[in-house]
Order: sequence, then structure tokens, then C-alpha cells
Amino acid sequence: MHEAVAFAQRGDEQHALALIGAVLSHHPAFVPALKLQGALLEETGHDVEAALSFRKALNYSPNDAEMLLRVGTNDLVTGHTDEAIKLLERRIRAVPGDEEGNYYLAQAYHLKGNNDLALTAIRKALKASPNDAPILQKYGELLCSSGVSDEALQWLKKAQNVDPSLARINFDLAIASYNSMDLKAAAEYATIQAALQPKDVDNLILLASVQVKLAQWQEAKGSLQTVLTLRQDDAPSILQLGHCELELKNYQASIDALNRSLQLDPTQVQAHYLLSRAYNGLGNTAEAQHEAALHREMMQHVSFNLTKAEANRENSLSDQARQLLADGHEAEALQLFEDSTEGPSTTRGSARVSVGATYLSLGNSEAAERNLRHALELDPRTRGAHTYLGILALQQGNLSQAETSFEAELALDPNHPLALGELGEVRYHQRRWAEASELLTKSKTTIPALLYMLCDSDFQLGKTQAAELTAEALAAYGKNEPTIMQALTKLLRLNGHTELADRLAHQS
Repeated sequence: MHEAVAFAQRGDEQHALALIGAVLSHHPAFVPALKLQGALLEETGHDVEAALSFRKALNYSPNDAEMLLRVGTNDLVTGHTDEAIKLLERRIRAVPGDEEGNYYLAQAYHLKGNNDLALTAIRKALKASPNDAPILQKYGELLCSSGVSDEALQWLKKAQNVDPSLARINFDLAIASYNSMDLKAAAEYATIQAALQPKDVDNLILLASVQVKLAQWQEAKGSLQTVLTLRQDDAPSILQLGHCELELKNYQASIDALNRSLQLDPTQVQAHYLLSRAYNGLGNTAEAQHEAALHREMMQHVSFNLTKAEANRENSLSDQARQLLADGHEAEALQLFEDSTEGPSTTRGSARVSVGATYLSLGNSEAAERNLRHALELDPRTRGAHTYLGILALQQGNLSQAETSFEAELALDPNHPLALGELGEVRYHQRRWAEASELLTKSKTTIPALLYMLCDSDFQLGKTQAAELTAEALAAYGKNEPTIMQALTKLLRLNGHTELADRLAHQS
């Protein structure tokens, strides 16, 4: 071992690795040798083999703080975020206040959508090393993700002052400036970043967005064309390009781009509004009116959307809870929801509803019902419990019980979107077409199965134009559900709309 260290110090990694290999052939659990082997492999560019050596070292010495950091950061880099969090949390317990461990832990929490924990971790790192430029930058980035853009700008500028060469610091400053509605500054920072890294696609997309807001259509078109040479099928960028072509009065080019964006992502509602304007520009009144009507129809199914950070957080919570419940850890899943559930409508039973809904998604109806009923025992005003009990009743074919549950939910919240949609499904099965149509429309649903029921209900009522528009909306939201699309095609042909059926079938 000493000889191996000596060779390594002299820069002769090959001899050092050979000696370490000999040591490990006789003593495979000798942790210092595994650690040195990992370090030498890393130095010689064999990262995968290095990671295996470090992981073996950690297996034999599970409380080794150095290995917890090494393996944890490797898991983070390779996309195993949950494993990284577990190891880095153990690192922090072993070395409280460790700036490096907290820095990477903040990054891992952020990737899982938990910005609150990420901010707590990065503040601990900042406390340990208040003038560390990457930590300052990460703090600014996390503040920006949390919507605190003005404060984020201060920390990002401080990071840039400490180290102007920080990777992507101008992009981070551009994002924070954009969120603070300082478009001029955002454009300046994004332009600098584009000069430093011409193939930074995220920065080019941001620059184009700023240029669009500043009505710099030709400049935005150039930025977007560069984006599309690097990322050909980026639907939002193609839509933006279509917008630029429209404002530049290149109507046919605009139509081509907008239709291409809809082929890639049919749920882009704005594309129909822009298409209406482009067709008008060409004097094609019939197509313009159709796209305007379709835009109005799609807008009826647009309800409140979570921000990207909020959506990531919700997805992270859902994934963690599903895993906990699948592994039989109901108490831990309940605690997870209790720690994250807040808001004016939160009650003592809210976390139980989340657990019940998760059980329902896992197909465990008995556990789902137990938790949902417990939620109502804790507080009869708990939102969502009646709705999920109604969905459970529907799954079990009990239409009467489902109806009672959905009506109980709507008595608490007359605008509960899921309860409105599901009661609409009940009315559809009861062949009460007018009520089904009204409830499903009011729910603003984008669920393909419910949109199919709305389409059929409108056909039953003779509301042909409304049914056709709903069919197009369904084709957008149900593009990746072949069973629904086949049912829609059959429904349209049954009602004499063969041309529309063929067109939507071709689009899917």
C-alpha cells in the first residue's frame, strides 16, 4: 500500500494501480486501497470504474464521510437523485455544517422539486463559506426558482463579482431579470451568454422570448432558427417562430410553422389563435374562423396551471408517497403529506385524502377507502375525500353511491373541477345528456375519456358544432391514447363526420 502511494505521488498511476490491484486480490475489503484505487481511476479518466471502487469502499465502511460525499455526488450526476439525497443527508449528519455536502444536497432537493429544503441546505453551505462563488450562484438560482427574483439578482451579482468566470452566471442573471420584468437587462445578459456559449439552447430560447416581448421579431426569428438547428423538434420554439413569421407578415411560413408545432404538441392553445390571424392575413376567412372557434373551445378547457417548480414538487411528492405506500410505510407517507400540505382549505384530514388518492392510483381500494373515510371523520369539511370516494364507487360500478359522493363534494365546493367532471360522467351513464354536457363543460376537463363523453353528449343533443370542436380538443389531449382515439373516430363516423374522423385519425 505504501509503495502504491509512493508511485501515485510520483505520477505513475499505472504502477500504483497494479500494486493496489494486488492488495485487493488478497484483501478485497481493505477500504484505504479501494479509496486510492477509485482516486487513481478517476485521475486516469475511468470514471465508471472509479465509481464502483468508491461504492465498494462505502459498502465496507458505511459511515465513511468522504465516501458518502463521493458516492452521493456520483449518484446525483448520474441521475439517481433519490439515492443521492439519502447519502448526502447521511454525510451532513456525519459532518454537520459541511458546505460541500449541503451544496450538492441543495442541488438534489431542487431536482426533486423541493425548493424549501434546497434553500435550507444552500443557506447552511453559505453560512460555512459566505464568499464561495458557486454557492452564492446556487443560492441566487434557487431564490429565482422560488419566485424571489429581486433578491436572487442581488446574490447572483455578488457571485459574479467574486468570480466573473462562473459558468452560466449570465444566463442565471438573465432569468432573474426576465422574471423581474427588466427585459432590457435580460436581453443584455442573454446576449453575453450567447456570445460565450453559442450552443446554450436554454439561453437562446430565453433570448428569443425576451426579443418577442420586445417585439424584435427579426432578431427573435434568428435566435429561434439557431435553437431549431440544435433542437429540431422543440414545439414551443416552433410556435414562437410561427408567431415571428406572422408579425413579419410571412403568413404561409407562419401557418407552416404553427401547424408543425401542433403536430408535435396539439395542446398548444395559442397556436390556434395565431393560425386564425395568419389565415386572415392570407384572406382565408373560413379557416380563420374555424381556428378562432377552436381556440375558444380549447380555452374552455384551460384551468389554473401549476408553475414548473410547483409541478416538479407535486410530482416528487407523488413519487415518494407511491414508493412509501408500495413498501408498506403508510405512516411515513402520511407524515410526508402533512409536512407539505398547506393552504386556506387545509384541514386535519387533508393529508389522509392525499394518502387515499395515492392508494387509489396504486389499485388498493380497501386502503384508499379507509383513509378517505378517516379524513372525513377527522373533519367533514375536508376537500377531495368525497370525490375520490365517488371515483372508487364508479370503479366498483356503484353509480348511485358515486352520485351521492360527488354531490356531497359539490356541496362543500360548487366549483370543484374533478367532482364536476365525474358527476358529468355519472349523468352521461344515466343518459341525461344536457346535464352531462353542462357539468363536463364547467369542469374544464382535459381528461380524454371525459372529453369523449362531452362530445357524445353534444351529438346526442344535436349540438353538432360544439361536438366537432370538442372532438378536435379531444384529439389534442388524447393523441397518445389509441383506444380513445379509435372510439372518437367511430363516434364521428357514426354521426356522419367521416372527413373530420379521417383528419383527426391521421393527426394521431
